[in-house]
Amino acid sequence: MKKSLAAGLLIAGALGVVVSAQADSRTRFMAANCAYCHGPDGKSRGAIPSLAGLEKGYFVEQMKAFRDNTRPSTVMSKHAQGYTDAEYEALGAWFASHK
Repeated sequence: MKKSLAAGLLIAGALGVVVSAQADSRTRFMAANCAYCHGPDGKSRGAIPSLAGLEKGYFVEQMKAFRDNTRPSTVMSKHAQGYTDAEYEALGAWFASHK
């Protein structure tokens, strides 16, 4: 019984790593789309604000404001409309982890 439980937990853990890796690659791909303006890993080298190190909740709030046109922008409202709330959350966590 203990061996079966241990084997089950090992398999579940391995599957969790695979799912996590796939989610991370998707988020990394989405974040790469931001790099042209906001710099690699969200670290801007110019006048456009950096995204790296932003608090996740703030990032999500701003993306929703761009999407809803309550925060003025030149191009961000169009970009923000291309993502779901779940993708905002994933991107927010991604950029928060890159300081």
